Amino acid sequence: MTRLFEMKRQFRWRGFWIWVVGCVLLLGWPAAAIAAPSDPLPETIAAEPRDGAALFELHCAGCHVNGGNIVRRGKTLKLRALTRNGVDSVGAIATLVTQGKGTMSAYGDRLSADDIDAIAQYVWQQAEHDWK
Repeated sequence: MTRLFEMKRQFRWRGFWIWVVGCVLLLGWPAAAIAAPSDPLPETIAAEPRDGAALFELHCAGCHVNGGNIVRRGKTLKLRALTRNGVDSVGAIATLVTQGKGTMSAYGDRLSADDIDAIAQYVWQQAEHDWK
């Protein structure tokens, strides 16, 4: 009985490692590690001019798809919700992006002031046009 239990346990671990190796090969983690040195340097990325739409897609759209909010339903980026929540100007949006509030992370340590201003301008512009 003990031998049978030991064989089952070994088989489970063998299956687990086969699964892990398969995932690594399928997802291409080794290729990603090899390709990393050819990526541009952070200074190069920071020096590139970026518009608010691209920055929004990169940093904000995960939670705020089409101006909505997947985390808190009432905290959308629609003009009516922004006004109701006291975020009724480009400056207020920039402050919110910089400092964060509640469950929203602060981006002041990750984005430059120009990037934050570009995002705030984009959000306000989209809100005025009902995110269309």
